[in-house]
Amino acid sequence: MSASSAPSAARPNAVYDAVIVGGGHNGLVSAAYLARAGLSVLLLERLDHTGGAAVSDRAFEGVDARLSRYSYLVSLLPGSIVRDLGLDFSVRGRSVASYTPVRRDGRDQGLLVTDDAAHNRRAFAELTGSDREFESWQRFYGRAAQVARRVFPTLTEPLPNRSELRRRLDDDRTWEEFFERPIGESIERHFADDLVRGVVLTDALIGTFSHAHDPSLRQNRCFLYHVIGGGTGDWNVPVGGMGALTDALAASARAAGAELATGHEVTAVATDGREAEVTFRTREGEGRVAARYVLSGAAPAQLDSLLGAGGPAGLPVGAPLAGPDADEGVEGAQLKVNMLLRRLPRLRDRRVDPRQAFAGTFHIAEGYEALEHAYRQAASGVLPSAPPSEIYCHSLTDPSILGPEPAREGYQTLTLFGLHAPARLFRGTDEAAVREELCEATLAQLQEHLDEPLSDCLATDAAGRPCLEVKTPLDLERDLRMPGGHIFHRDLAFPYAPDPGTTQPGGPATQPGDPAAPQARWGVATGSANVLLCGAGAVRGGGVSGIPGHNAARALLELEARSAR
Repeated sequence: MSASSAPSAARPNAVYDAVIVGGGHNGLVSAAYLARAGLSVLLLERLDHTGGAAVSDRAFEGVDARLSRYSYLVSLLPGSIVRDLGLDFSVRGRSVASYTPVRRDGRDQGLLVTDDAAHNRRAFAELTGSDREFESWQRFYGRAAQVARRVFPTLTEPLPNRSELRRRLDDDRTWEEFFERPIGESIERHFADDLVRGVVLTDALIGTFSHAHDPSLRQNRCFLYHVIGGGTGDWNVPVGGMGALTDALAASARAAGAELATGHEVTAVATDGREAEVTFRTREGEGRVAARYVLSGAAPAQLDSLLGAGGPAGLPVGAPLAGPDADEGVEGAQLKVNMLLRRLPRLRDRRVDPRQAFAGTFHIAEGYEALEHAYRQAASGVLPSAPPSEIYCHSLTDPSILGPEPAREGYQTLTLFGLHAPARLFRGTDEAAVREELCEATLAQLQEHLDEPLSDCLATDAAGRPCLEVKTPLDLERDLRMPGGHIFHRDLAFPYAPDPGTTQPGGPATQPGDPAAPQARWGVATGSANVLLCGAGAVRGGGVSGIPGHNAARALLELEARSAR
């Protein structure tokens, strides 16, 4: 495990300025910022290492390869956080955006999208027979780029209200398409080809159980966060694996004076709005620590449980973290499959080198109609007959995650992210059997586009087992305390506050408390004045961004400045 571990323990009799619940990347960002500002900071992490979902690990026994086990790409992390905290961390871009194989007219072909516009024009024409789809692609993503340039800088500023963000975008037609109407309407208006439509729609479905015309617009919110990162929408590979980021964050926080205590599971948070007490347990027993502020990197549903632990208002410690008793509608919907291959498999589409096809995002069973069919099957409680997924190969862009021997022998990593696999399909079932059935069906969809058995390419671990690891939403719930395995902790929100006197369509209600208070202004408020969200469940949360951690720290420092006046 490359994410940092810490031998330090919480000092039970100390009173900290801030106690942070959870040592994921956002909690580490908050710890580093607050400690650099001179506050006393204690971070409590349940696991024996920091990093949360942003870790690198040797997932296969006896094999020297460090996989980004849960999260694996970086788009939303602002460069300002890397600079502010002096992080020894970098990313690499990918020249290939995506490859989507398809069999048409009895011929295996596909759409390879790169950073070369001339190549892309030819690729679209070969697939569709004209330049129309390419021209539409250029126009559509040109507008997405405009949204990225205007919206991304606001994510590390005080939360604008809806009208303010609309004025900042300064394009009513684009606002309507991206923020007001189901994204399916825009996709169908711009594109005619089913495969092209599907490639566009996938960005609206990663980690979000939804469909193109969902009136809740949760698919629009997901799409937005997938196309605005860095002001460009580029998805980059973390050098050294995702754990390199959280190792750097932990080092920055410690260097600034923050105490990071692993193996400390928070079991309750009590507060009167001015002072707080955090109860935790370790292998040695239970402890308590006092703080003026508590920042929670835990999901809102779990925080509710912690605030109500032992009382009638909340869930008992150890209760399920998803479902109607926790946070209605919180449900992850992904299958994660980590693989290590001895070599990349040959493709049936012989025109494309596998090193190109797998260097970007390799789309599988993600045509527009296929995505809709899979959604409807899963929504009715049935495993999709053709499970959609996408794959990428980290080691093609960053070979440093492979040890000397695997690198010399040409090994490659593959990470598969399956869509439309909601937690409801696994809960209350023979989970192991359902996991195996869905994994086999998903890999079968990939196999349709390969010219040799995938099993022949898989590496084996020290015990001779195939290097293949499968994670369902319930695995993420157990491993990382994500309610329902939801990778964003709950449905994403539009990155604005409601206008005064209104509610936010398709997002959380107005921030609790005084809307002028720093907690609300930064989108990190809870029902308690001195408890702030610093994790993915905050407004402008989700993904590997550090933005909620940054914003919670900014809110707390504003509260400190106000109290000092």
